[in-house]
Amino acid sequence: MIIDLPDTTASQVSKTLVRIRDEAGAVALGRVLTLIITSEIGEEEDVIAAANEASREHPMRIIVVSTDPAAATARLDAEIRVGGDAGASEVIVLRAHGGTATDLRGLVTGLLLPDAPVVSWWPGECPDAVCDTPLGRLAQRRITDAGAARDPHEALRRIAAGYRPGDTDFAWTRLTLWRAQLAAALDQPPYAAITAVEVSGAADSPSTSLLAAWLGLRLQVEVRVQVADASAAGGIHRVALHRDAGPIVLERTRPGVARLQQPGQPDHELSLPRRGLRECLAEELRRLDPDDEFGAVLASGFGAATVAQR
Repeated sequence: MIIDLPDTTASQVSKTLVRIRDEAGAVALGRVLTLIITSEIGEEEDVIAAANEASREHPMRIIVVSTDPAAATARLDAEIRVGGDAGASEVIVLRAHGGTATDLRGLVTGLLLPDAPVVSWWPGECPDAVCDTPLGRLAQRRITDAGAARDPHEALRRIAAGYRPGDTDFAWTRLTLWRAQLAAALDQPPYAAITAVEVSGAADSPSTSLLAAWLGLRLQVEVRVQVADASAAGGIHRVALHRDAGPIVLERTRPGVARLQQPGQPDHELSLPRRGLRECLAEELRRLDPDDEFGAVLASGFGAATVAQR
């Protein structure tokens, strides 16, 4: 069910939610958090679909704030989606035009679930120091996505410069499977020291930079980053961990599949899919405490990596 509220106010949206609860049952019961999504008008549906899918694991209230600050007239249009149109959640879409878009905190404060954590998500371009933004100050966790920015590497540098505990980025979340496979390979004998590391990936992949920084930080070796040309596939392509007995190589050979090569062992094919918005969002919502490892990698300044064009 979708209820349209054109030319409305945040107070009227809140009253409508109460009326829906009284008429159709307590739809907010069982919600474990409030997710605030910042978007632009006309670009909401993909992120709503991802949040709806993630809500099947994490029932929540979803508030989507879409803005058009350049509009000549101040106006707030809203939608409330419940039932089948909202997955396992309830979705509130706020479309703020003109001057109404200047007070985002005021728009959402009365719609937050009481006594529940708040997570803010910027799925596209994000502001500097998201922790200091009006919606960032409301949240225990703040999620960005450097890979969705026009300049992913510049976005990652800005995220690092403004980092506060509680911040995270989907460029880091997309590394979970890579990090797990590499850690598992290093847990097998022989337990020889790693002497050098090579990481290769697409030129626009911030995940490649983060993986190189993580490996350099944890293995305390120099990492060589090889940047593929523009015609190559996106994301991370290959990681080689060099040691005296021979290298461990993890390489994505085709979409969703990687080959693991280790000295003295047969090659193994592993599932290594590229993670979508739903998978990344669901993972980040499983933890509401600061991700100290991500903070440590950002604080390292990516200084252990040297970059070479392939």
